[in-house]
Amino acid sequence: MKHLRDTWLIFQYEAALQVRNPVNVAVTLIQPITYLLLFTPFLKAVMGVSTYSDAFQIYVPSLFTAMGVFSGMFAGFTLLGAIRQGVVTRSRVTPVSRVSLLLGRLLMHMMLIVFQAIIVTLVAFAFGLRVGLGDFLFALVLLALMILLSVSVGYALALLVPNETSLATLINSITQPVTLLAGVLIPLTVAPLWVREVSDWNPFAWATNAMRSIFEGPLSANVVWEACLIVTLVAAVAVVLSSRLFNRELA
Repeated sequence: MKHLRDTWLIFQYEAALQVRNPVNVAVTLIQPITYLLLFTPFLKAVMGVSTYSDAFQIYVPSLFTAMGVFSGMFAGFTLLGAIRQGVVTRSRVTPVSRVSLLLGRLLMHMMLIVFQAIIVTLVAFAFGLRVGLGDFLFALVLLALMILLSVSVGYALALLVPNETSLATLINSITQPVTLLAGVLIPLTVAPLWVREVSDWNPFAWATNAMRSIFEGPLSANVVWEACLIVTLVAAVAVVLSSRLFNRELA
């Protein structure tokens, strides 16, 4: 219970910082909405779908994955900032558990990215996207699992490479192939066989396929539950490893 209480306290603190800076939250929405409005017409032409509604049905789930990967991986910069400002050091002398210092921040990023996904979906809905409420809520659950994975990896990378310039290069070098092999820009159904075989080792590719299946229905599709299981297991491993690294580096 102490870990849960401490995690909630850190989450409340970090969330309050975001609420006090609504401009920063608004700025984070510029890129996904720009991609949503400008890339969907290209996807409509490439995929040969007849309506924008069908194009949004393909691209919005992909955009969820992209937001989960990029926003999650770059979350490590906020952890570095907190460490350099002495926030983490001051928190360590309090009774708050060290694991909670990490998990509370992780939950804040999860809340922020899920909020972004809701806004993006509302914009897409205005342009023709149609998805059931239950399906959409389940998609947010899967997105939360992806964020759990990507933020944990982002934190681990920040602790291993505590230099902003080198960290940015490293994260970009990782996220680009990960998202391409997840079929974020173009569905993997049009990719060569060897690319599809490599993507089978990418948990985000499974998540993207599951996202599209959720938006198209039904939830009972095998890929949905397979992806949930895979992403949950990988995320759990990532959380444990990043927590241990956090404790070791800040001991």
